[in-house]
Amino acid sequence: MRYTITGKNINVTPGLRADVIKKIGKLEKYFNEDTEAVITLSVEKDRQKIEVTIPVKGTIIRAEQVSDDMYVSIDLVEEIIERQLKRYKSKIVDKKQSAVSFSDLYINEEETGEEEVHIEKMKKFAIKPMDPEEACVQMELLGHSFFVFLNADTDEVNVVYKRKNGSYGLIEPELA
Repeated sequence: MRYTITGKNINVTPGLRADVIKKIGKLEKYFNEDTEAVITLSVEKDRQKIEVTIPVKGTIIRAEQVSDDMYVSIDLVEEIIERQLKRYKSKIVDKKQSAVSFSDLYINEEETGEEEVHIEKMKKFAIKPMDPEEACVQMELLGHSFFVFLNADTDEVNVVYKRKNGSYGLIEPELA
């Protein structure tokens, strides 16, 4: 695996870089050597956060962890990604498309029989055109953490969501 490690409000020391590579390196058994892991370390007040993003053909494997100790965050994020890889193996390994990103050992490994994804509730609703700011207001009025709407400017379905820091995010579709 290749690693791209950056820091926000933190100096990525050689020791910290070595620990990240050592921990995230445990995931190498799942991926081919040309797979890239993008790792961002950040500090906000007493929050030590690590974000790991591993793009593979057709999907993105991502996890983040926050604690008061960066080394604890690093340990926990590696466990989260490993659990994701084991749980959703049949969903993320498409033999035709993304198999080139994963190691043969991982592809041929027996599935553990973890629980399947189960959609418990379906909901249909009318979508009316609005701008993202109006969608945020609607989301707040409903008390939800996200809101699906038809963007009046682009005529595409978008999603606004409330971020952990209290700000808002907008998800727009992009053709691959």
